[in-house]
Amino acid sequence: MKQNMGTIDRIIRTALALVVAILYFTGNISGLAAIILGVFAIVFLLTSMVSFCPLYAALGINTTKNKEKIS
Repeated sequence: MKQNMGTIDRIIRTALALVVAILYFTGNISGLAAIILGVFAIVFLLTSMVSFCPLYAALGINTTKNKEKIS
């Protein structure tokens, strides 16, 4: 599993996950919207931590500075 996410991509995903968490804990989102956004937030955090996004790999996207071909 080669890294396919750059630093900026990881920062953006982490920031979005934090925004969702803040919105949830302040009561601005609830119900189905909170569940869906919560799942996305968890996925964003996990992919940011490992610097690998399976969707990027499937689409051949690589946002790292080192633009190696992912095989």
